[in-house]
Amino acid sequence: MIASPDRTPLPRKFFDRPVLEVAPDLLGRTLVRSTPEGPIALRLTEVEAYDGQNDPGSHAYRGRTPRNDVMFGHPGHVYVYFTYGMWFCMNLVCGPEGRASAVLLRAGEIVEGAELARTRRHTARNDRELAKGPARLATALGVDRALNGTDACTSEDTPLRILTGAPVLAEQVRNGPRTGVAGEGGVHPWRYWVAGDPTVSAYRAHVPRRRRS
Repeated sequence: MIASPDRTPLPRKFFDRPVLEVAPDLLGRTLVRSTPEGPIALRLTEVEAYDGQNDPGSHAYRGRTPRNDVMFGHPGHVYVYFTYGMWFCMNLVCGPEGRASAVLLRAGEIVEGAELARTRRHTARNDRELAKGPARLATALGVDRALNGTDACTSEDTPLRILTGAPVLAEQVRNGPRTGVAGEGGVHPWRYWVAGDPTVSAYRAHVPRRRRS
């Protein structure tokens, strides 16, 4: 049984830690997206850690750029990027300012506002698939680059907030290789998920993209 979620915002010091500590500790936390149409709340069930310039799989591995600038900023802020020319993905920045690291939010269970999420994810076969995968999660919540840099550690009326929720027990956490990461970064077991949860996405190894002839 899942404990009753705590609606207290997570403090910034929660994120001002090494990313490999923050990532598994995010499981079971509640992410709230406020929109003009109403709120959507999501219980996090799967995440991936990216350790900046120590991590070949990270966007910040080769240093600071206009795209990844938020990753070098204050912990607890939202980093949103655009991928494959069609999808947005959402991360939460960790560690001290100036040292880029972030947690990719890969999947979750919609616990409030499912009807609104369905209007954005009309191809989902059931509610378990509404936020099953990082692009689906962002789509269900209506997240795009306009939210890049949002402070998620606040009790104010902001577009995105991360709440204490109901953290899972350590024995419920599993970890393994990150999905779709190539090269040296592909071996890191920095994907964390809630064991047995039906909203967790399937693991897929990296497949090189073929160039059109």
